[in-house]
Amino acid sequence: AGEAGVKVILETALLTPTQVQKSVRAAIRAGAAFVKTSTGFSSRGASLEDILLMRETAGGKIRIKASGGIRTAEQAVRFLVAGADRLGLSRSVQILEEYRKFWDVREGSS
Repeated sequence: AGEAGVKVILETALLTPTQVQKSVRAAIRAGAAFVKTSTGFSSRGASLEDILLMRETAGGKIRIKASGGIRTAEQAVRFLVAGADRLGLSRSVQILEEYRKFWDVREGSS
């Protein structure tokens, strides 16, 4: 893909942990820029367990995108803390508004 970063979608809901690990390693060997948890159209989206496993397996050699089922600011933060570098959000405006309100309240209370 030349200079374009390739993203590999794993559909982790359909894979065993071992298959996720093998898939992450294969994406690294292939030179992909990202591995992504899901399309959002399977039985579930991303899970924190997926991200933790992918991050551990990746060892910093590839970036991780959590996608599918992230509906709140709290969930988004949890995925980032678990190791996601990027989030796929269909409710991004709502999540950002929720996040902003949280910080508005915190700043007003100090």
